[in-house]
Amino acid sequence: MKIRFAVAPGGAAASLERFAGFVADAEALGFDGVWLSDLPVGPAVDPIVGLSYAAAATTRLRLGANVVPLGRNPLALAKSLAQLDQLSGGRLLLSFVVGLDQPGERRVLGTEGAHRGRVLEEVLVLLRAWWAGETADPGAGRGVVGRDLGGLASPSLPHQRPLEVWFGGRSDEALARAGRVADGWLGAAVTPAEAARAVPAIAASAAVAGRRVDPEHFGLSLSYAVSELDPGVAAALRARRPDVDPAELVAVGPDGLRALVARFLDAGVSKFVVRPVDHDGDGRDALAALADVVLPLQT
Repeated sequence: MKIRFAVAPGGAAASLERFAGFVADAEALGFDGVWLSDLPVGPAVDPIVGLSYAAAATTRLRLGANVVPLGRNPLALAKSLAQLDQLSGGRLLLSFVVGLDQPGERRVLGTEGAHRGRVLEEVLVLLRAWWAGETADPGAGRGVVGRDLGGLASPSLPHQRPLEVWFGGRSDEALARAGRVADGWLGAAVTPAEAARAVPAIAASAAVAGRRVDPEHFGLSLSYAVSELDPGVAAALRARRPDVDPAELVAVGPDGLRALVARFLDAGVSKFVVRPVDHDGDGRDALAALADVVLPLQT
């Protein structure tokens, strides 16, 4: 099993001012990659914009994007992601998510009343056809963007063939969907016990669909605090997961991070996106200290 560690920006690098330094530091320190999350109504760097910069500013880093495809035109999205993969020389990694449902998000994206998980599936079917150089089936897109995208081919093809897409989610329905159509799973805000149930559930769903999800394709976005968990962060986690002790979701301190990673490895998860939650936790010194903890664990 290949164990890999990428890093995601925390509060500071989520802004444009710190982002360039974050990308440069992540590559210089030897992280496997950087990941950006799509927050349509938040100030965080848009993943397609940010990773386009990172593609030009780096040579080795893998470039991960948690994309909310809802509200985006599928053909335009297919073209943008294919060109980003081409410009980066095939370093793009993708996870499709339904979003955090921030206030006003569904209204702005035009997804009020929509089954967002089903939209993910429909978009993925379209993108896979276009990235394979095919045209969309007649009528394709009517349920996604309300117009017929059939007969169209993508103006651009990705470097990677295929360009894989992972899904997130922790509900039974989301796990079944990941096994049924996705190329992997990138969980978030889940406990080791929940991950241990998710991995076989996804594999079982894939088997029913006549598919197989590569055992190497199970990952986790893991929050990390250097010395203690900020009360504000703990409160936000309790609001998101009132049924779970925040200590099961956030690694605290180097020893706590190693221990939590070991528990997820036992659950079958081998790819990690570590997201610092401390103030300036993604500054150069903090990232260097994080690299000292996790990079020796890579295989």
